[in-house]
Amino acid sequence: MNVTEIRIRKLYDDPRLKALVSVTIDRDLAVHDIKVIQGPERLFVAMPSRRDENGAFRDIAHPITPAARKILEGEILAGYQQALEEAGIAPCQQQSSD
Repeated sequence: MNVTEIRIRKLYDDPRLKALVSVTIDRDLAVHDIKVIQGPERLFVAMPSRRDENGAFRDIAHPITPAARKILEGEILAGYQQALEEAGIAPCQQQSSD
């Protein structure tokens, strides 16, 4: 898997939701509405999802293997850090675990 583009669509000043991201893979597939979330211990990536008929959220698109998830999450979080730097926002302001 080759991540060819990371677009940070929006940065949020929210305790949990930090960014909305779009990713292009191999210049052939775009995945939108990926979220960067501040968890209790670290930032993580939440794939786009929707609520099913039972009220549970189900991913619409997601990596199949742990290796693919690690690559995708690493690229997204690196893009997020770069967007913070470009916006002049200190990462510690965005990543507090309050």
